[in-house]
Amino acid sequence: MASTAAGKQRIPKVAKVKNKAPAEVQITAEQLLREAKERELELLPPPPKQKITDEEELNDYKLKKRKGFEDNIRKNRTVISNWIKYAQWEESLKEVQRARSIYERALDVDHRNIALWLKYAEMEMKNRQVNHARNIWDRAITILPRVNQFWYKYSYMEEMLGNIAGCRQVFERWTEWEPEEQAWHSYINFELRYKEVDKARSIYERFVIVHPDVKNWIKYARFEEKHGYIAHGRKVFERSVEFFGEEHVDENLFVAFARFEEKQKEFERVRVIYKYALDRIPKQQAQELFKFYTVFEKKFGDRRGIEDVIVSKRRFQYEEEVKASPHNYDAWFDYLRLVESDADPDTAREVYERAIANIPPIQEKRHWRRYIYLWINYALYEELEVKDPERTRQVYLACLDLIPHKKFTFAKMWLLYGQFEIRQKNLQAARQGLVRFLLLMIYVFHCDTSNLKFSVIWPSPSPQGTAIGKCPKNKLFKGYIELELQLREFDRCRKLYEKYLEFASENCTTWIKFSELETILGDTERARAIFELAIGQPRLDMPEVLWKSYIDFEIEQEEYDNTRGLYKRLLQRTQHVKVWISYAQYELSIDTSDRLQRCRGIFEEANKGLRSCEEKEERLMLLESWKEFEQEFGSDTTRERVKKLLPEKVKKRRKLTAEDGSDAGWEEYYDYIFPEDAANQPNLKLLAMAKMWKRQQQEEEDDEEDDEEDEEENNGEVDRGKVEEVRGKEMEGEENGRGERGIDKEMTEDLASPSSEKPIVSEPVPEKVPKESTYDDRDDSDESSSGSSSSSSSSSDNDGGEKQPRKSNKDSVKD
Repeated sequence: MASTAAGKQRIPKVAKVKNKAPAEVQITAEQLLREAKERELELLPPPPKQKITDEEELNDYKLKKRKGFEDNIRKNRTVISNWIKYAQWEESLKEVQRARSIYERALDVDHRNIALWLKYAEMEMKNRQVNHARNIWDRAITILPRVNQFWYKYSYMEEMLGNIAGCRQVFERWTEWEPEEQAWHSYINFELRYKEVDKARSIYERFVIVHPDVKNWIKYARFEEKHGYIAHGRKVFERSVEFFGEEHVDENLFVAFARFEEKQKEFERVRVIYKYALDRIPKQQAQELFKFYTVFEKKFGDRRGIEDVIVSKRRFQYEEEVKASPHNYDAWFDYLRLVESDADPDTAREVYERAIANIPPIQEKRHWRRYIYLWINYALYEELEVKDPERTRQVYLACLDLIPHKKFTFAKMWLLYGQFEIRQKNLQAARQGLVRFLLLMIYVFHCDTSNLKFSVIWPSPSPQGTAIGKCPKNKLFKGYIELELQLREFDRCRKLYEKYLEFASENCTTWIKFSELETILGDTERARAIFELAIGQPRLDMPEVLWKSYIDFEIEQEEYDNTRGLYKRLLQRTQHVKVWISYAQYELSIDTSDRLQRCRGIFEEANKGLRSCEEKEERLMLLESWKEFEQEFGSDTTRERVKKLLPEKVKKRRKLTAEDGSDAGWEEYYDYIFPEDAANQPNLKLLAMAKMWKRQQQEEEDDEEDDEEDEEENNGEVDRGKVEEVRGKEMEGEENGRGERGIDKEMTEDLASPSSEKPIVSEPVPEKVPKESTYDDRDDSDESSSGSSSSSSSSSDNDGGEKQPRKSNKDSVKD
């Protein structure tokens, strides 16, 4: 319903479609269009042709036609196509003045329409109205100077008319607007058509300034080359390289320049151009440059030239790497290795200076380790390759000034510096150092100045002396001692060793080396005194090495009594099994009549001394060594005696406890039971008797089963009474078995109770190893008591049986 001024108006209801099912035959829109085309319903018959016979009919036709055009223009003035059709119709009637009027009216409507200007000018040119056309082109390029089509048409018209000056004037007006590149090329080609090369060159000069692209400079140079002006072409390339500079270089420019010089047979110029370009263009932008350079060297160069190409390419790669990460010292090493092998010393020096300028940002030694090798390589390069000792010395001193000695130092640098001065045969300089750092570093490292009196150790402070004062290190002492040894300055070596030991008295290697020095010099008493001082130190890093060296020293001096005394003093400090074995082997090695008795006595003494040792493997090692000795030098009696001392290997279980105190299960391990220890433990004897008793029972049961089988084979049938008897015996055997297991369990628990360790398997260690028998050692005391009771009951039952009763536990123990 809708309300109106007249009142409410009722809207008729739309009829509802009752059947919404699709029709059986569906008609598509394509089918309707196809049928309309076939029937040609929309085609109208063409109008009848009218033949004009006189002027009056012609005027009527013109009037009717003009009226129609005017009506269309009045309906929509902005439709330029109506104006153009109207003007073209008037032009077809040779009514140029009317057509001109129509175009002017249309330009008043839309003066920015490009097609309208083009049609207007073309009409004037068709009708040879040159001045009118020139006037129209002038108006067009004045109103729309950025429409290139107007300029092209105008210049073309003037050239076709032979007005060269007018055409040049049009181009000059056009270039003032700085048009696109093609406009400049058209102007240049126009001048070249009339052999005006100088004017074309001037146009190129303006062109490359307005459009400063690489390709335009290359076209300019090729223009000069094409017309034979080689010097001008080279100058254009040089100007272009200078114009773009190093920030906007392009590989295409250098490739074109190189190919230009290659055509002129200037191969050295080509090589210089390529190298200049490769030094300034990034690697990723110089792929074509490398390619053309390689082709050039293959064509006109030698082997050295080809190698230079490859080196240049690698230099580009390294430059990019070090620019991306200046503290990547591995990249610097590779770069320097390449430069050293190919470039001149000045270039290598420059790269070294760039590399060492990247000081690690953090004063931690791990960050300086790779960096310090740059200085070492720099110094070695100056010394070995360039042969410049003074510059090498400057490199070493600069590096030593740079290292933060208050936190860490590098002994290698100090040693290399001293060795360098020695190689220069400047011993005095090798013993001079940087004294100005000495007192500072003494206080930094809390050293006692009395330990660093250089006037006592050497006449003047050396590089190593300064290093020891700055940061005393083992390596510095060793290096300086080695240096003085090479110089055969043994007194200095002695004093150095004294100061070294004052600095690090726990260093056993230093004591040994000091003693070796005195031994070499033939002063055995000093060497022995040094060893005595060494073993008397309260703290040593490797005392076993020191004692061994002392003992070897006495053996070399053939002081056998002193050696025995050393062994005895050492055994007072430690009862290590290797010391005992070494002592016994030493006695065996001495060619005396009682050497076997002495060696055997040491073994016996060692065995007694190791009884209280917790490490049973060491005692076992001693017995095995004793056994080998007896097998080689002993008799049957002594061999049997040692054999009886060998332990029995027993597998045990122990309970594990986790860190939080919870139960972590059980662990199996092997233990050794020595006969001498077993004699003091009656429980072990009881366990052995129980095992023997169980083995006897098992043998008797096997014999009974064999007798029964023989009986069955002989008789063929088994009596019922005998079957019952056999069953009773089997039951009796089961009871005995339970009793045996109970006895074994009791014995196992008794043995394990003192130390909470439960033996499971026992086996002798030497020669033959019997099978391991496992015992179930559980902590259930009820089962143990029940097992014991069953064992005693089974024994009482056996007493009343038909056969002779087996031995009880007490009887077996008595036996």
